[in-house]
Amino acid sequence: MACWQWGDAAAAHLVVCVHGLSRQGRDFDVLARALLARAAARGQSLRVVCPDVVGRGESDWLKEPMGYQFPTYVGDMLTLLGTLAQQAPIGRFDWVGTSMGGLIGLMLAGAPDLPLPAPLRRLVLNDVGPVIEWQALQRIGQYLGKSGPFESVEAGAACLRALAPGFGPHTDAQWLALSRPMLRARPEGDWRLHYDPAIAVPYAAVTPESSAQGEALLWQLYDRVKADTLLLRGAESDLLSAATASAMQARGPRPRLLEFAGVGHAPTLVADDQVAAVLDFLLPAGEAP
Repeated sequence: MACWQWGDAAAAHLVVCVHGLSRQGRDFDVLARALLARAAARGQSLRVVCPDVVGRGESDWLKEPMGYQFPTYVGDMLTLLGTLAQQAPIGRFDWVGTSMGGLIGLMLAGAPDLPLPAPLRRLVLNDVGPVIEWQALQRIGQYLGKSGPFESVEAGAACLRALAPGFGPHTDAQWLALSRPMLRARPEGDWRLHYDPAIAVPYAAVTPESSAQGEALLWQLYDRVKADTLLLRGAESDLLSAATASAMQARGPRPRLLEFAGVGHAPTLVADDQVAAVLDFLLPAGEAP
C-alpha cells in the first residue's frame, strides 16, 4: 500500500486522510498543505499521511477481487499505523475520511479492541454515516469499474467531471489538479483511471438486505466512538441524508454538523470554506501545542 506523507516524519501529531471508493490519496493535497501551513504558523510540528487504499492510486491490485471490502481496508490501515508508530511515536492521532475513508475511520474508532498505536482523538466524517442511501449506491454502481480509456488527460478529466456533479463547483484549474492523479498513461498512448476495475465486483454483490445488515453493525460501531467528531455534509448529498445526519447528532459521539450549500456527495475539501472547517476542528485557535 502506497501513501503520501507530508510534513515532519518525526512529528508526534499524526493526521491520516483517507479517500472515497474510487479516489486516491492525492485528493488531500490542498488540505495537507493548509494543515501544515497552520501548524507551522503556530510553531507546531505535524505529519499528514494520505494512503492510496489497496487497488487504487500507486497501491498494488489484489489477485482476489472479493478482497476489496472493509475488513481488508481496516487491516491494511492497522498495518500502516503500526509502521508509522515504529518510525516515530504517535502522541496525537486524528482522522479525516471522505465517504469510504470515513467508514474505515468509524470502524477503527468504534472497535475498542483494535491495536491502535494511540487513541483516535478527532474524527472528521466527510459526507458519510452508518446509513448509505440505496439510490446513491445504485448511482455509483452505474459507473464504478468503467475505467476508460481516454484519449487525453483533459478528456479523462471531463468524463470525471460529468460523473461527479455532487463534488460541487470547481475552477478548471482545481478540477484538473484533482483529476491528474486519477489517470494513468497506457502503453497504447491513451489514459485510464488509476484504480483496479475489479473493485466493482464486491460492490455489485451488495443487496438491499446486506446493506441493511451493514447499517445495523455501523450504528453499533458509531455508538462506541469516543473521538471528538465533525460531520461534514453536502447539502444536496444523495448518500448521507439530512435525516441520517440529524440522527447522528443525537447519539454516539454527537458530532457537530456542517453543511455546504451547492454540494452533493461529496465535498472535496478544496474550497476555502471546506478547508477552514477541517483546520478549525483539528487545529483550533487557542489550543496548546
